[in-house]
Amino acid sequence: MIVAAALPLVAEYGAAVTTSQIARAAGIGEATIFRAFKDKDEVLDACVAEAVGTDHVLRELASISLDEPLADRLAEAAEALRAHMERMGTVVGALHASGHRRGRGPGTGAGTGTGTRDGEDPPPDSRAQSVTALRNAVIELIEPDRTAFRLSPEKVAAAFLGLLFTRLQTPAPDAGAPLTPEELIAVLLHGTLNAPGSA
Repeated sequence: MIVAAALPLVAEYGAAVTTSQIARAAGIGEATIFRAFKDKDEVLDACVAEAVGTDHVLRELASISLDEPLADRLAEAAEALRAHMERMGTVVGALHASGHRRGRGPGTGAGTGTGTRDGEDPPPDSRAQSVTALRNAVIELIEPDRTAFRLSPEKVAAAFLGLLFTRLQTPAPDAGAPLTPEELIAVLLHGTLNAPGSA
Protein backbone atom coordinates (compact mmCIF):
# COMPACT_ATOMS: atom_id res chain seq x y z
CA MET A 1 0.00 0.00 0.00
CA ILE A 2 2.77 2.47 0.90
CA VAL A 3 4.86 1.66 -2.18
CA ALA A 4 1.81 1.77 -4.47
CA ALA A 5 0.92 5.22 -3.13
CA ALA A 6 4.54 6.39 -3.35
CA LEU A 7 5.21 5.34 -6.95
CA PRO A 8 3.35 8.17 -8.74
CA LEU A 9 4.84 10.70 -6.32
CA VAL A 10 8.35 9.35 -6.88
CA ALA A 11 7.77 9.52 -10.64
CA GLU A 12 6.77 13.19 -10.26
CA TYR A 13 9.16 14.45 -7.57
CA GLY A 14 12.02 11.94 -7.59
CA ALA A 15 14.02 11.84 -4.37
CA ALA A 16 12.53 15.19 -3.33
CA VAL A 17 9.24 13.48 -2.40
CA THR A 18 8.57 13.67 1.33
CA THR A 19 7.31 10.93 3.61
CA SER A 20 4.53 13.31 4.56
CA GLN A 21 3.35 13.40 0.93
CA ILE A 22 3.55 9.61 0.74
CA ALA A 23 1.57 9.20 3.97
CA ARG A 24 -1.18 11.54 2.72
CA ALA A 25 -1.40 9.66 -0.58
CA ALA A 26 -1.59 6.32 1.26
CA GLY A 27 -4.17 7.64 3.73
CA ILE A 28 -2.00 6.78 6.74
CA GLY A 29 -0.05 8.60 9.39
CA GLU A 30 3.58 9.41 8.62
CA ALA A 31 4.73 7.33 11.60
CA THR A 32 3.21 4.24 9.95
CA ILE A 33 5.76 4.55 7.14
CA PHE A 34 8.59 4.28 9.64
CA ARG A 35 7.12 1.16 11.18
CA ALA A 36 7.42 -0.48 7.76
CA PHE A 37 10.61 1.18 6.50
CA LYS A 38 13.80 2.32 8.25
CA ASP A 39 13.96 5.64 6.40
CA LYS A 40 12.89 7.41 3.22
CA ASP A 41 15.77 5.90 1.25
CA GLU A 42 14.40 2.45 2.04
CA VAL A 43 10.99 3.56 0.72
CA LEU A 44 12.64 4.83 -2.46
CA ASP A 45 14.56 1.58 -2.89
CA ALA A 46 11.28 -0.35 -2.51
CA CYS A 47 9.75 1.88 -5.22
CA VAL A 48 12.63 1.08 -7.56
CA ALA A 49 12.25 -2.65 -6.85
CA GLU A 50 8.51 -2.45 -7.59
CA ALA A 51 8.99 -0.39 -10.76
CA VAL A 52 11.60 -2.68 -12.27
CA GLY A 53 10.03 -5.93 -11.06
CA THR A 54 8.21 -8.01 -13.67
CA ASP A 55 5.50 -9.59 -11.48
CA HIS A 56 2.83 -7.08 -12.50
CA VAL A 57 3.50 -7.24 -16.24
CA LEU A 58 3.74 -11.04 -16.14
CA ARG A 59 0.26 -11.17 -14.55
CA GLU A 60 -1.05 -8.90 -17.31
CA LEU A 61 0.48 -11.08 -20.02
CA ALA A 62 -0.95 -14.23 -18.40
CA SER A 63 -4.43 -12.65 -18.38
CA ILE A 64 -4.52 -12.24 -22.18
CA SER A 65 -6.99 -14.73 -23.62
CA LEU A 66 -5.50 -17.32 -25.96
CA ASP A 67 -8.87 -17.38 -27.75
CA GLU A 68 -8.21 -13.92 -29.22
CA PRO A 69 -6.66 -13.60 -32.69
CA LEU A 70 -2.87 -13.65 -32.66
CA ALA A 71 -2.48 -10.00 -33.72
CA ASP A 72 -4.80 -8.90 -30.90
CA ARG A 73 -2.88 -10.98 -28.35
CA LEU A 74 0.38 -9.43 -29.46
CA ALA A 75 -1.11 -5.92 -29.43
CA GLU A 76 -2.22 -6.40 -25.81
CA ALA A 77 1.20 -7.79 -24.93
CA ALA A 78 2.92 -4.81 -26.59
CA GLU A 79 0.77 -2.38 -24.62
CA ALA A 80 1.41 -4.16 -21.30
CA LEU A 81 5.16 -4.23 -21.94
CA ARG A 82 5.17 -0.58 -23.06
CA ALA A 83 3.41 0.49 -19.87
CA HIS A 84 5.87 -1.55 -17.78
CA MET A 85 8.91 -0.02 -19.49
CA GLU A 86 7.45 3.48 -19.27
CA ARG A 87 6.75 3.16 -15.54
CA MET A 88 10.20 1.72 -14.92
CA GLY A 89 11.88 4.49 -16.91
CA THR A 90 9.85 7.24 -15.26
CA VAL A 91 10.50 6.11 -11.68
CA VAL A 92 14.17 5.22 -12.12
CA GLY A 93 14.79 8.30 -14.27
CA ALA A 94 13.18 10.67 -11.74
CA LEU A 95 15.25 9.24 -8.91
CA HIS A 96 18.45 9.29 -10.95
CA ALA A 97 17.84 12.89 -12.05
CA SER A 98 17.26 13.97 -8.46
CA GLY A 99 20.47 12.33 -7.24
CA HIS A 100 19.17 9.15 -5.60
CA ARG A 101 21.90 6.50 -5.94
CA ARG A 102 21.34 4.26 -2.95
CA GLY A 103 20.49 0.66 -3.75
CA ARG A 104 22.69 0.63 -6.84
CA GLY A 105 25.78 -1.45 -6.69
CA PRO A 106 28.86 -0.65 -8.77
CA GLY A 107 28.22 -1.18 -12.44
CA THR A 108 24.46 -1.67 -12.16
CA GLY A 109 22.52 0.30 -14.70
CA ALA A 110 19.21 2.00 -14.09
CA GLY A 111 16.29 -0.02 -15.26
CA THR A 112 17.92 -3.41 -15.04
CA GLY A 113 16.12 -4.45 -11.91
CA THR A 114 19.38 -5.71 -10.46
CA GLY A 115 20.38 -2.98 -8.00
CA THR A 116 20.97 -4.00 -4.40
CA ARG A 117 21.28 -2.16 -1.12
CA ASP A 118 24.48 -0.90 0.49
CA GLY A 119 26.57 -1.20 -2.66
CA GLU A 120 26.48 -5.00 -2.91
CA ASP A 121 26.93 -6.50 -6.34
CA PRO A 122 23.62 -7.80 -7.73
CA PRO A 123 23.05 -11.46 -8.50
CA PRO A 124 24.58 -11.82 -11.98
CA ASP A 125 21.53 -13.50 -13.48
CA SER A 126 18.72 -11.26 -12.11
CA ARG A 127 18.23 -9.32 -15.32
CA ALA A 128 18.57 -12.45 -17.44
CA GLN A 129 15.90 -14.16 -15.33
CA SER A 130 13.51 -11.22 -15.86
CA VAL A 131 14.08 -11.22 -19.62
CA THR A 132 13.62 -15.00 -19.74
CA ALA A 133 10.34 -14.74 -17.80
CA LEU A 134 9.04 -12.09 -20.21
CA ARG A 135 10.10 -14.14 -23.23
CA ASN A 136 8.40 -17.25 -21.83
CA ALA A 137 5.19 -15.29 -21.27
CA VAL A 138 5.22 -14.12 -24.89
CA ILE A 139 5.98 -17.67 -26.08
CA GLU A 140 2.80 -18.83 -24.32
CA LEU A 141 0.81 -16.21 -26.25
CA ILE A 142 2.30 -17.38 -29.56
CA GLU A 143 2.20 -21.13 -28.94
CA PRO A 144 -1.42 -21.71 -30.11
CA ASP A 145 -0.37 -20.46 -33.57
CA ARG A 146 2.92 -22.40 -33.72
CA THR A 147 2.12 -24.03 -37.07
CA ALA A 148 1.51 -20.65 -38.75
CA PHE A 149 5.15 -19.60 -38.33
CA ARG A 150 8.27 -20.56 -40.25
CA LEU A 151 10.24 -20.02 -37.03
CA SER A 152 9.82 -21.53 -33.58
CA PRO A 153 7.69 -19.64 -31.01
CA GLU A 154 10.93 -19.04 -29.09
CA LYS A 155 12.47 -17.18 -32.04
CA VAL A 156 9.26 -15.31 -32.81
CA ALA A 157 9.03 -14.18 -29.16
CA ALA A 158 12.66 -13.03 -29.24
CA ALA A 159 11.99 -11.07 -32.45
CA PHE A 160 8.83 -9.51 -30.94
CA LEU A 161 10.67 -8.38 -27.81
CA GLY A 162 13.61 -7.14 -29.84
CA LEU A 163 11.36 -5.04 -32.08
CA LEU A 164 9.37 -3.78 -29.11
CA PHE A 165 12.36 -2.79 -26.97
CA THR A 166 14.03 -1.12 -29.96
CA ARG A 167 10.80 0.82 -30.59
CA LEU A 168 10.79 2.02 -27.00
CA GLN A 169 14.29 3.47 -27.26
CA THR A 170 14.55 7.17 -28.02
CA PRO A 171 14.77 7.35 -31.83
CA ALA A 172 17.61 9.11 -33.57
CA PRO A 173 16.59 12.58 -34.81
CA ASP A 174 16.54 11.41 -38.44
CA ALA A 175 14.78 8.09 -37.75
CA GLY A 176 11.27 9.56 -37.71
CA ALA A 177 8.50 8.40 -35.41
CA PRO A 178 8.95 4.94 -33.87
CA LEU A 179 6.81 2.07 -35.09
CA THR A 180 3.30 2.03 -33.69
CA PRO A 181 2.33 -1.25 -31.98
CA GLU A 182 0.21 -2.10 -35.03
CA GLU A 183 3.13 -1.47 -37.40
CA LEU A 184 5.46 -3.48 -35.19
CA ILE A 185 3.09 -6.45 -35.20
CA ALA A 186 2.54 -6.13 -38.97
CA VAL A 187 6.31 -6.24 -39.52
CA LEU A 188 6.62 -9.25 -37.23
CA LEU A 189 3.78 -11.18 -38.84
CA HIS A 190 4.04 -10.05 -42.47
CA GLY A 191 7.45 -8.46 -43.00
CA THR A 192 7.96 -5.16 -44.79
CA LEU A 193 7.51 -6.17 -48.43
CA ASN A 194 4.25 -5.34 -50.19
CA ALA A 195 4.25 -8.90 -51.53
CA PRO A 196 6.40 -11.01 -49.20
CA GLY A 197 8.62 -13.42 -51.07
CA SER A 198 8.63 -11.37 -54.28
CA ALA A 199 12.00 -9.67 -53.78
